[in-house]
Amino acid sequence: MLAPTNAIPRTLTVAVTGASGSIFPKHLLDALERDERVGTVNLIVSDSGLRVMAEELGVTGRNGIVAKLLGCSPTKIQQQNNADIGANVASGSYATDAMIVLPCSMGTLARIANGMAIQLIERAADVCLKERRPLILCVRETPFNRIHLRNMTLAAEAGATIFPVIPAFYFRPASTDEIAREYVNRVLAHVGLPQPEAYQWKAE
Repeated sequence: MLAPTNAIPRTLTVAVTGASGSIFPKHLLDALERDERVGTVNLIVSDSGLRVMAEELGVTGRNGIVAKLLGCSPTKIQQQNNADIGANVASGSYATDAMIVLPCSMGTLARIANGMAIQLIERAADVCLKERRPLILCVRETPFNRIHLRNMTLAAEAGATIFPVIPAFYFRPASTDEIAREYVNRVLAHVGLPQPEAYQWKAE
């Protein structure tokens, strides 16, 4: 169900890092662009994230990423430079409703969990933690070693939600796009933006 038209539009931060799975942020950005409850999306893509997008989706270049992913010019998604530590999302005074890191590499997880806010992605995540705002880390790695597990525990103890990129199959998806969309639907529901096309389990 969509929020009333007079509701305050949501502001979200989305970060894309160098783990495999570029199809997931593609569908996340598409859903946010279409959602009338969302006003602004600040997108940050790491250098490694750009490289993975090029390899997995054929999207190249540093500029115009969103238009290339969506096939049209975005109206609410604005791309931030990961090297710009002075961007709006680097400040706690900038009101952000939630931050989603999808996919979240183990390197990014380690820097967030240990307070190493070197670039904008980690700084924006650090701001969410200190301001007690929702931070969703969609970790993507297998198998996990003990360092990964410790870092996930540290991040969770600091207030982040660990939301592994584990796709669902009980709704019998017919394509990888359906798998990615349903995972994105679950993430968005977790930050208060349930999607009308999301699969709803009904007991027999």
